[in-house]
Amino acid sequence: MHYSFFCGGKRDRIKALLWEGDGFLLLYKRLEGGGVFQWPRTTEEVREITPQQYRWLIEGLSIDQKKSHSKDRC
Repeated sequence: MHYSFFCGGKRDRIKALLWEGDGFLLLYKRLEGGGVFQWPRTTEEVREITPQQYRWLIEGLSIDQKKSHSKDRC
């Protein structure tokens, strides 16, 4: 699956286009409460992201998490 993402100047809204073979699907998300999406400011900052980083991005989190949380072992 290939998505193309677009973000406005305020960075509180994100749009994604997904090609489904016979047409595009448009996805739209707006963060509430003053949240902003982590978004590249220059072409040098543009990069491919993993599925996990995509989930963090859509949740309004940083895609550069230091480490994932794991379950505690008792």
